[in-house]
Amino acid sequence: MWPIVSNKIKEDYQMEIILKQDVTNLGYKDDIVKVKNGYANNYLIPQGMAIMATPTNKKIHAETLRQRAFKEEKIRKDAETLQAALNGKTVVLKTKVGENGQLFGSVNNIQVADALKEQHNYDIDRKTIVVDGSKIKEVGNYTAIVNIHKDIKAEINLTVESE
Repeated sequence: MWPIVSNKIKEDYQMEIILKQDVTNLGYKDDIVKVKNGYANNYLIPQGMAIMATPTNKKIHAETLRQRAFKEEKIRKDAETLQAALNGKTVVLKTKVGENGQLFGSVNNIQVADALKEQHNYDIDRKTIVVDGSKIKEVGNYTAIVNIHKDIKAEINLTVESE
C-alpha cells in the first residue's frame, strides 16, 4: 500500500515561473504559472520559454507590464485618432479601363496607399490596407479596410474611375 501524500508535499514539487512566450496548454506570454520542477528546469527554462519567478524577477516583471501598459495606451490613443480621421475618407483611383468598363488588371493595396498619401497626406503602410482586388474589376465605388492596430480598423471609400 502506498503512503498518503499530503498536498503540502505535492506543492513542494512545483515552482512558479514567468512565461516569456505563449506555451500551448499552459499559458500566455507574461503569465505567472505553477508547473512541476522537472518541466520547468528541464524544458521551459532551457528552451527560453520561461524564467523562474523569484521575488526580484516578479518585481521586474511587474514594472515591465506597467511600462508596457503605458506605451500601449499611447499607441491605442494614436490609433483611435487615426481611425477617426480615416473613417469615411474617399480615395479616387484612376485606372485604365477597357471598352466595356472593365479594368486592365485590378486595384491593389499599393495603389490605395499611394492615393492616400497623394490625396489626403496620410502615410499608411501598404501592408495594413486590405483591398479585395479580385472583386474590384470594374469602375465603381468600393470599400477598403485599414488595420491600424490589433482591433482598431478604419474603412475608407474607394472610387474607381477611368483615366
